Amino acid sequence: MSQVKSNFSIKDLENISGIKAHTIRIWEKRYELLSPDRTDTNIRRYSLSSLQKLLNISLLYNHGFKISKIASLDQDEIPIMVREIALKSNSEQVSINALKLSMVNFDTILFDATYEEILLQNDFDFVFMNIFMPLMNELGILWQTNAISPSHEHFITNLIKQKIHIQTEFLQKEYIPQHTNKLFVLYLPEDEIHELGILYLNYYILKFGYRTIFLGQSLQTESLETLMTMNNDLCFVTYVTVEPNKKIINEYIETFYDSILSQGNSHLAIMGPQQVHVDVTRLPKNVHLFKTVDAFQQKFLEASIFV
Repeated sequence: MSQVKSNFSIKDLENISGIKAHTIRIWEKRYELLSPDRTDTNIRRYSLSSLQKLLNISLLYNHGFKISKIASLDQDEIPIMVREIALKSNSEQVSINALKLSMVNFDTILFDATYEEILLQNDFDFVFMNIFMPLMNELGILWQTNAISPSHEHFITNLIKQKIHIQTEFLQKEYIPQHTNKLFVLYLPEDEIHELGILYLNYYILKFGYRTIFLGQSLQTESLETLMTMNNDLCFVTYVTVEPNKKIINEYIETFYDSILSQGNSHLAIMGPQQVHVDVTRLPKNVHLFKTVDAFQQKFLEASIFV
């Protein structure tokens, strides 16, 4: 893992804060809100503290404060006002910006406080789908463009995982399945390590009163054959973020069908971005693609039998 990123371009600031580079330059010139260093070729370079300050400013600005008012504030006042707004606002984007700020600062306290405040008004499903998922989509782009470091991404991802684990544990305490006719097996294919989607699906299926077997990341297909000896009427659920990639995903499905699904009545449910590369004309009838959790729910969590 690379070291924590501490030096940012104006494009990085634009991508992370949502404030256009042209606007940042105007704010610097007119209000002296930021003071970047300059390279030998006169290119602006910003420190981590500058990024933190701009995130605070953007949160206040997006919440209706005029930039002239923000510029007049004492520097110690701004973080206090930001925390108060983040913890009281019902705006999803304000909450997302607050979580971004917690990421940049590696501030677990702000993350937890923001999360708990959102939970006062909404259930966990709302938080995951409307706050965590959009946040992770934004961070994925920022990571790919090198605007944030792997340290930032790992920090926020593991905090979100903690929240899912806690919610799952709540469900599993004294848990008695309401439906015993279906057994869901949740796993990630070989070389796939992005667990957030599959962790949430495990929680979601448990919430509907079904039994699950959670196997986690990077499993070879042949290792799943053991499960068929105990039950040949299973629903395998996976979430493909990067693997199998577009070159091999159709071959992966064919192999999975031949090894696991061809004997018995089991199914495979696939979610995640890589599913767009699946050739649906070659899809076996017991392999299903889902773009949304709602679609998965309608197919498998509301019917009395597999169809």
